[in-house]
Amino acid sequence: MFSQNGLSLDQAPPLSVIFRFFFLGSLFGILAGVLLFFYQTEIFDASSTAALTFTHLLTLGVMLSFMFAALFQMLPVIAGITLTSPVRRANLLIYPFALGSITLLLGFNFPTLSWLYTLSAFLLGVSLLGTIIPMLSDLLKLQNHSFSSKGMAAALLSLVFVVLLALYLLASLSGYVDGSYYVPVKAAHYSFGLFGWIALLIISISFQVIEMFYVTPPYPKIVSMYLPVGILFLLLGSTITAFFIPDIWILSEILLALLLSAYALLTLKRLTQRKRPLTDATVWFWRMGLSSLILSMLSILILNFTELSLLKPLSYIFFTSFALSIVFAMFYKIVPFLTWFHLNSQGYFSAPLMHEIIHPKTAKKHLYIHLATIITFIASLFFSPFIFLAAALTILSFGWISYQIIHAHFLYKKTQKSGEKFDMGSMN
Repeated sequence: MFSQNGLSLDQAPPLSVIFRFFFLGSLFGILAGVLLFFYQTEIFDASSTAALTFTHLLTLGVMLSFMFAALFQMLPVIAGITLTSPVRRANLLIYPFALGSITLLLGFNFPTLSWLYTLSAFLLGVSLLGTIIPMLSDLLKLQNHSFSSKGMAAALLSLVFVVLLALYLLASLSGYVDGSYYVPVKAAHYSFGLFGWIALLIISISFQVIEMFYVTPPYPKIVSMYLPVGILFLLLGSTITAFFIPDIWILSEILLALLLSAYALLTLKRLTQRKRPLTDATVWFWRMGLSSLILSMLSILILNFTELSLLKPLSYIFFTSFALSIVFAMFYKIVPFLTWFHLNSQGYFSAPLMHEIIHPKTAKKHLYIHLATIITFIASLFFSPFIFLAAALTILSFGWISYQIIHAHFLYKKTQKSGEKFDMGSMN
């Protein structure tokens, strides 16, 4: 069901590895909500410290944490890769990554303390590259690639560029380089981060997950074969060309918006072709995310032909809704399954069923909270006091996620402590 070789307990990383990254991401999300009470609508000014901090809290702290949880799990599932020493790998990543992220956020808010940029560059550079490059190497060594594994390799390569470009930006802010190329490098960092890493990883995983979880027809071969590599080469070509023709990003953004909109429409169509008619909350998370992606890309397209200032923050809100909606959809599939799978593989016949770990109604309640959060962010563009409600809902949304992780963890430990196992001896 999951890969050519299936998934065994020996392949799967320990449950604690996945849970820790999910939990870290939810803590960063709660912090984002808390800081919203202080930053308020200043986050919509792209040139402000508030926007810089809030953006990195979501993209670095939340999204990267959640996506590393997915990668540690999906590499064995989708690509059949057995990650050696997964606990050691996770420890070498999660602690310096968390500290480096916090240091970076402090550096944005205290720019005169340039050593914060230096420290964050070291911690994030070593921890991220030290994890990404071995994962990418494992993927490139595969003999038989699926479309998803090829796309994941393209996404990880994009993340390498995101980190390298970020190191240059931090070196400029620290004063180690003169920053002559700061503007084009910043544009490339932004584009590789949003389109080459976040969007590309979601697209690549969806090639297998949409068909596998929701029993839909497969994506057309031309899409799954060429879309990920097309996005990667478009970003690479635009980055190089931008040093000579800065306006190339206008054309690049238009092409990316068209490609991603087409992908979103195709995936929405696939979800209407499900062979299982039952609709759970995760389907609606996918629908919300894909619809948000279309609205975000539509905002970008219109922005390139008009000067409606309101469209820029709207495009950010909708893209955030896209990324988080898909992440939440994956969360509600991964956590219940993994908890049950690990306990069942260990021989506990009293292992809780997946709906007992996270009930479908629980996921649906979070869907409503998430939808309300996005609506209040949009409303705050027109009536600023709504930002306080958006902040409270952000805290509630990520607090909801963190509670589900704690609940699943305690169920897992409780079953290990007092659950009954199959007696294999009595079967002989």
